[in-house]
Amino acid sequence: MAASAKTLTIDNHTVDGDWTVVLPRRGKQRRHSFRIRSPEQLQQQQQQPWAPIDLETDAVRKLKLMQKMQICMNKMENSMFYHTLLDQIQTPEIFCCFHRVLGSEMKMQMVIYGIGSIESYEPPRLQLSLAILLKRKFSWIGDIEVFDPVLSTTECQVLEALGCSVLSINEQGQRCAQKPTMFFMPHCESMLYDNLLRANWGVELLNHVVLFGNSFDVYEKNVSYSKNSAMVDSTRHILAIRQFTKEFRIQTVSDDYFGAFHTSSWHFFSPVLETELQYID
Repeated sequence: MAASAKTLTIDNHTVDGDWTVVLPRRGKQRRHSFRIRSPEQLQQQQQQPWAPIDLETDAVRKLKLMQKMQICMNKMENSMFYHTLLDQIQTPEIFCCFHRVLGSEMKMQMVIYGIGSIESYEPPRLQLSLAILLKRKFSWIGDIEVFDPVLSTTECQVLEALGCSVLSINEQGQRCAQKPTMFFMPHCESMLYDNLLRANWGVELLNHVVLFGNSFDVYEKNVSYSKNSAMVDSTRHILAIRQFTKEFRIQTVSDDYFGAFHTSSWHFFSPVLETELQYID
């Protein structure tokens, strides 16, 4: 089927609320400055502009990062991992899920949360490379928006040069999907996924969401093995939506992509009635 056709880690949660994104043991750990607050505080925070703390601009540094990204994108595009993933997306079952989310719309925008530092680590560069290549491959993927509070000015400039838009507001993962939206969130904290689900806790909104991120099945199994209250609190919406979720695990194929995509899955949500959704305070 032509790609241009429209028809197509387990995380740690600290007591004080910091979100720590933990890559698998083969990768490196990177710490994000997200913090969970009350709904009122989150709403206020959403109105506050964000800008990189590092305002330094360096042409040489930008050029080096662009070169790193080009090397990484070439590596990704020629990899068995990438072609296996494309084959998976174009299987009838998954392709129909994308088509259902698109509905009558021509484009599905992409929102990338928690990408991390693309300058410091290869896993974030691999993740970004995949997102950009998917947009180039499929005409029905629209604009890409990116946010992570760790991004530097140089990284923001490179992202924009690669055709992405960097958000100027920290949404805390609470984007309401008023239209078809792919949330690209590999290796984010469970609380960020939970925030996303909470913001879209309704039949119409959830049916607009495609999520690429940590396996919800893995979260469910780990909660069942561990009764840790922090883990349970950070996965309430994840667990509640499981019965309405179609999840498709991806294959990392080789160790080169393990750190960036270990336990990643495509998630599609299909509740039919509002009364089916459990009320979660």
